[in-house]
Amino acid sequence: MAEHESRAPHARDPQSPGEPGMEAQAAESRLHAFAIERLSQAFETSARRWELIVYPSLFAFIILAAYGFYLVFSLAKDVHSLAISVDTHMTSMAGNMRMISEDMHQMRTDMDGMTASVEAMAEDVETLQPLLVSIQTMDRSMQVMTQSTAAMRNDMAVMNQSISRPMQFMNGFMPW
Repeated sequence: MAEHESRAPHARDPQSPGEPGMEAQAAESRLHAFAIERLSQAFETSARRWELIVYPSLFAFIILAAYGFYLVFSLAKDVHSLAISVDTHMTSMAGNMRMISEDMHQMRTDMDGMTASVEAMAEDVETLQPLLVSIQTMDRSMQVMTQSTAAMRNDMAVMNQSISRPMQFMNGFMPW
C-alpha cells in the first residue's frame, strides 16, 4: 500500500509534469484503439453485407455473360447460314432474271413483228375497200337473181299445172 500511496500523491500532485500527460496519452491511445476497433468491426460488417450482394451478383453476371456469348455466337452462326442461303438464292435468281430478260427481248421482237403485220393488215383493209363495194353490188345482184329464180319457179309450177292435165289424158292413149 505504500507504493500505492506513493503514487497517489504523484498522480494528484499538479507539480509532477510527466505523469498526468502520460495517462492522457494512454487514454487517448486506448480511445484511438477502441475507435479503430469499432471502425474495423463496422468495415467487416459492411464487407459481409457487400459480400452477400456482390458475390451472387458477380455469379449472376458471369452466367448472363456466358449466355450472352452463346446468343451472340448462335446469332452469328444463323446469320452466316442465312447469308449463304441468300447468296445461293440470289445466284439462282440472277440466272432466272437473265432468262426473263432474254424472253422479254424475244417477246419484244415478236411484238414488233405483230405490229408490222397488223399495220400491213390495216393497209390491206384499205385496199379491200373498193372490193367491199363490189361485194355489196354482187350481193344485191344475187338477191335480184334469187327473186328472178323464184319467179321462174312459180311460172314453171303454173305451166306444169297447165300441161299436166291434157298430158294425163294423152298418156292414156299412148302405149308406153
